Amino acid sequence: MAVYELDKNEIAFPDPRGGDEDGLIAIGGDLSIDRLLLAYNYGIFPWYSFRDAPDIMWFCPMKRFVIIPGEAHVSHSMKQLIRSGKYRVTFNKAFDEVIQGCSKAQNRIEQEGAWLGEDMIQAYTELYHQGFAASVEVWNGDKLVGGLYGVTLGRAFFGESMFSLEPSASKLALIYLSNMMKDRGGTVIDCQLETPHLKSMGAKYIDYDEYLRLIHEDF
Repeated sequence: MAVYELDKNEIAFPDPRGGDEDGLIAIGGDLSIDRLLLAYNYGIFPWYSFRDAPDIMWFCPMKRFVIIPGEAHVSHSMKQLIRSGKYRVTFNKAFDEVIQGCSKAQNRIEQEGAWLGEDMIQAYTELYHQGFAASVEVWNGDKLVGGLYGVTLGRAFFGESMFSLEPSASKLALIYLSNMMKDRGGTVIDCQLETPHLKSMGAKYIDYDEYLRLIHEDF
């Protein structure tokens, strides 16, 4: 299947249904706000090793791993943790700190294949300043101990990354995000890639057409 090379002077993407088995549909282009917004409108996201890849790589898998708002699984131990009041959860209070935590926690930035480098950080921070990205923060006292961030379009949240400095902090952030989105009429949380962590919390696969219906559903 064809993988297209994008023109930096033209903001456009090929039909994602023509990508390869891993969901790679295109390379090149840039991380401009307009290009990122167009990409997410079709479930396309950039993901590449910034040290190794000469060009940005754009993915759009045909099977999408998602959580439906309000359906995040809350284990007995997580219910106990929530009731304990040990942690405080906020929204959009420390986006810069969260994205830096996602980049550097557990020494991620130095690991092989690291993808959240300065170019990505700058691009998503600008999305946040323009109202198209959001963060969830988990605090132990005044210390940020976990969180997540992602892109927000319409009623959908496109998760990008999460981190924990203390056990279950990122799970707590996702539970609060799921419940908040349910209360506000959200339709889907895109988890992008399957992990045991996300699967244990109720994430499931849906096909691309159903995914598009959810991300384009009007209020």
